[in-house]
Order: sequence, then structure tokens, then C-alpha cells
Amino acid sequence: MAVLKFRIYFEEDDSIYRDVAIKHTQTFLQLHQVILKAYEFDNKHQATFYRSNDNWQRGREISLAVYDKAYKVAPLLMENTAIGTEIKDPNQKFIYVYDFVKNWGFLVELISVSKEESSKIDYPAMVKSEGIAPSQYGTKGIAGDKLTEMEEKYDLKAGTEGFGTEGDSDDEEDLGESEEAEEGQDDEA
Repeated sequence: MAVLKFRIYFEEDDSIYRDVAIKHTQTFLQLHQVILKAYEFDNKHQATFYRSNDNWQRGREISLAVYDKAYKVAPLLMENTAIGTEIKDPNQKFIYVYDFVKNWGFLVELISVSKEESSKIDYPAMVKSEGIAPSQYGTKGIAGDKLTEMEEKYDLKAGTEGFGTEGDSDDEEDLGESEEAEEGQDDEA
């Protein structure tokens, strides 16, 4: 049974991506679910895939449901469409759009096909993660637990010695006094 490995890039920053492995007989619904899990998104919004080409143009739609919008061609449904049936090219690409209000875009690219499946992996599965994923509803990543950890590790709390506000009036007075002292030293020499 063929195992497909896809790289899912966050559309706004291609240094952020997740690699997922999925069997060719599994559905786009399963791919949709593993992408959401890999990026730590919930499963509460509309979603669709578009078959794409090397120029990332949107082609045939593979949708979570039939939505109330105009379609040129009726969409395929994720739950009924096996991934293998939509692979038309060894470098097949798809565009994945999640939450039509926020319009989260992901570029999905087939990066390898393997004939051997691993008994250690429960497909579909994320097999590689690169970069901090965007937060679905607000701040996340470095500005959450990791920032707290850094503050504790490096003692970065506000008001800690070494931290001040640039341009404090006291600093300017001190600077003026030291310049006058230096000038006086230059006069003596």
C-alpha cells in the first residue's frame, strides 16, 4: 500500500511547515483532520481543498460540505474522496483553506511516495514539524508559555536591575554631569 508524504506550508510563511504521512486509500477528510491537529487548530469551521498546479492556481474543489456559494463544478466531498484518486502528478499540489472568515491558507505539496508503510506509525500522522505555528485565535508560540519560561530562566521581569526606560530624566542628568567631568579633565591635561 502506498504511503504519501505531504509537506503542508503555512501560506504566509513557507519556513513554517508540517510533514504528514497518509495512506493513498485514506480520504481528504482524514488529511483535513491531521492538518488541523498538526497546526493545533480546532475543527469548528468550514474547509476545502483545491487541486492545484505548479503555479498554485486553484482547480477542482474537494470540500468538507457543499456550501452556499456558486460553484463552476460541483465539489467532491472530502469524506468520499480517497487521496490517491486526486494525485495526477508526482509533485501534486493542493491548496487547503480553513475557516472562510479568517481564510487560513496552506499549501500542500506531495514530497514523496513510499511503497512500504511503517508498523510504528498510525496513519495519518505528522512526521515532521518546522517553525512555530500561527495561533488560530490570538497570541501563541513565543508569547505564551515559552515567554514565561524565558522570563523565569533569564530573570526578565520588568523592574529587574539592568532594565530601565530609555530617556529617563535621571539618566540625562547623569550623562550631563559625566560629560562636564570629562571636559574638566581635558582642560587639566
